Amino acid sequence: MADVKLSKLVKSFGNIEVIHGVDLQINSGEFTVFVGPSGCGKSTLLRLIAGLEEVTTGMVEIGGKDVTHLEAAGRGIAMVFQSYALYPHMTVEENLGFGLKMNGVDKSVIKEKVDHAAKILQLGDYMSRKPKALSGGQRQRVAIGRAIVRNPEVFLFDEPLSNLDAELRVEMRLEIGKLHQQLGNTMIYVTHDQVEAMTMADKIVVLRAGHVEQHGSPLELYTHPQNLFVAGFIGSPRMNFMPVTLTRAGSDVTQVKLPDGQIVSLNFDTSNATVGDTLTLGLRPENLSASEGDLSFDLKVVLSEHLGGTSFLYGEYGGNDNFVVERSGHDRTKAGEVVSVAAATESAYLFASDESAFKRRVTV
Repeated sequence: MADVKLSKLVKSFGNIEVIHGVDLQINSGEFTVFVGPSGCGKSTLLRLIAGLEEVTTGMVEIGGKDVTHLEAAGRGIAMVFQSYALYPHMTVEENLGFGLKMNGVDKSVIKEKVDHAAKILQLGDYMSRKPKALSGGQRQRVAIGRAIVRNPEVFLFDEPLSNLDAELRVEMRLEIGKLHQQLGNTMIYVTHDQVEAMTMADKIVVLRAGHVEQHGSPLELYTHPQNLFVAGFIGSPRMNFMPVTLTRAGSDVTQVKLPDGQIVSLNFDTSNATVGDTLTLGLRPENLSASEGDLSFDLKVVLSEHLGGTSFLYGEYGGNDNFVVERSGHDRTKAGEVVSVAAATESAYLFASDESAFKRRVTV
């Protein structure tokens, strides 16, 4: 196990800077997930740690050692890619041990390490098969096993589940989680799927356009997003947003006007804002109900999704034509109906025009 430290890390391709001075500490044994939309720089950041991309400026440390200009093979890492990259003419056993064989490792040691990896990943029954005779999930397990036999200090995963169907993704997500518990190694995992991030990570790093927007535990990011982007990215379905006008500002009292004209009081410190400012109010679908609340409005339903124990209503309100309400049980609401929606103001979020989150006022 080893910690990973990134200090003022910058990556440029020609005159285009794609990673902008990232500072990040990943503790030894931690499962850290880089998450963000396509093109945000998460895979590039992972490749900089792996040594597959050259650092423009800044430093990469693994286990307290500066590896910024060290070749990938000398960093003590193993990487699992989105594509399985298995040798089609080799059996599972041969694929697992090929890297060690090329490095001149003794046959008995290779056998021991391969058998150990196969046991962890439950590949014992497939050792004589070739990749074409394996399912997608089995192939991915072989790719992970190939990393395990190297006994790395740090595992790097670059969107390893993207090629799997929904059911296999859930299965492999559990397998990787169990693997981390068994091995205890530091793991860094890249995905665009925030559900994967929320369910697997000890620490989530949210990236946007080469910048770290926020990092912390899944619950911390879900409960205390620092800005509008993180609030909208973490959570499924995503948080609802509506424009509101600040009608009373202060450290002790905040009031805003909703799109339908009603005035509501909120528990935020807006002493740095100005009356008349246009702000953004956020409400999570799971915090909205049909019962009474401090904040209520009517929603015109345009689509209903019934998933058995849960239903999602999509409707129009406050300039948002994709407003989502989560309902438990067998909801019977149909498209075209108007439903009353309510929420406690304690569950609301408030964001400034620069997208930063207002801090909740401390109540005694």
